[in-house]
Amino acid sequence: MPRVLLIEDDLAVQKGVTLALKRRGHAVEVAGSGETGLLALERHRPDLVLLDLMLPGMSGLEVCRRIRESKQIPIIIMSARGDDIDMVVGLEVGADDYIVKPASDEVLEARIKAVLRRVAPAQDGSAQAAPAQPGAERHGALTVDRTALIVTRDGAELALAPSELKLLLFLSAAPGQVYSRQQLLEQVWEHSFYGDARLVDACVMRLRAKIENDPRAPVYVMTVRGFGYRFGPLA
Repeated sequence: MPRVLLIEDDLAVQKGVTLALKRRGHAVEVAGSGETGLLALERHRPDLVLLDLMLPGMSGLEVCRRIRESKQIPIIIMSARGDDIDMVVGLEVGADDYIVKPASDEVLEARIKAVLRRVAPAQDGSAQAAPAQPGAERHGALTVDRTALIVTRDGAELALAPSELKLLLFLSAAPGQVYSRQQLLEQVWEHSFYGDARLVDACVMRLRAKIENDPRAPVYVMTVRGFGYRFGPLA
């Protein structure tokens, strides 16, 4: 049973989301502020965090930053349409996806399932650009172990959030292949509609900061101007 931590101060939203998630088999813990949310995260060890941005006291953005300092748990931001800038910043500091409030039960459940699948992308068989051999692959200074879901750079293991890991696994499965942002949204984020390219760009920015020696001059995740991204290729 997936465990969800809902950090939300609006009582009506708390009730609605909790009922929707429990009907679909999730265990739900609710926190009404960022501070209590961080405490609940340590206490209950959830599988996923649903995070409102507009919280009393500590903002949702600060909560996201603090979680990402030490944990790679999936985070989905819940944003009102008027919080567009904050939503983008939330993606840049480490959120895996976002939902515009109010959202239907079906959309909420689909996003949760998609994000949880990213925690173990090699096991569900999704987002594979090409058949990949099990075990470790060398790409320059990077080693990608698809079986253990471990990525190292110069021998040091990297802490990658679920979306970052799945994006890297997908791109590195077919070095040199160019993918549009929309293709990446569909394959990595499982957004079947015309989605928000900022999800992809923010994730690429975070991934480059971890795998590239100089994120401003990337050698792994390359931009194909006006289209999308490709991986390498590297000798």
